Amino acid sequence: MDHGLAGKRVLVTGGTRGIGRETVLGFARAGARVVACGRTAADDLARELKEQDGAHRVVQADVTDADEVAGLAAVCRKELGGLDVVVNNVGADARGRFDELTEEEWQRVIDTNLTGAFLVTRAAIGLLADHGSIVYVGAVAGTRGRPESAHYGASKTALTGLARSLAKELGRRGVRVNTVAPGVIVTGPGSGPPPPVAEIIRGMTALGRLGTSADVAAAVLFLAGDASRYISGATINVDGGL
Repeated sequence: MDHGLAGKRVLVTGGTRGIGRETVLGFARAGARVVACGRTAADDLARELKEQDGAHRVVQADVTDADEVAGLAAVCRKELGGLDVVVNNVGADARGRFDELTEEEWQRVIDTNLTGAFLVTRAAIGLLADHGSIVYVGAVAGTRGRPESAHYGASKTALTGLARSLAKELGRRGVRVNTVAPGVIVTGPGSGPPPPVAEIIRGMTALGRLGTSADVAAAVLFLAGDASRYISGATINVDGGL
């Protein structure tokens, strides 16, 4: 599918595994130039990107650290000369009873899922071209709720509010800001819920299956591309009708 992404300059955080990795490869296949970042090194992704046309970079960076985010922005400036698309995909899933939730665990999840997105967006704003696109990867659990996940749900719901506010603030530049909210996604072998739970979720899902990283990446590419040029401040659920 032609998303109009050829030649676009793209940053994807959390881009070295799972949904992020599939998104990075999707942009590269579409002809974009991509900087992918992850908390740890990903030589295998770098090798795979070399097989795609265009200049791509894989950068190790912790998006909860403002100094490392500044370094990531500097790489985007040097290697790409600016940005057309920013995908904030970094996220940490977490569970725990509310009455047992520590301040440290609360802060860890908020920092990873929300503060990291704030730091990356703030650093990227000056590099982002007019009529660019920002995409946040949230979660349907943020709006529907999930037992023993208050800190996770709060962080993901906050991303929706961040996106809607920025859509209004940056709209004068033609910059669109949207959120993709995945449901239950199987990102690779051994991931996803245990078989009995997976069967229950399949039975609750209109399309009768769990999602894949490719399903989510397709929605991200849609929101980054020309076909969504009049969509901003929206949240697209990618959950198969859960």
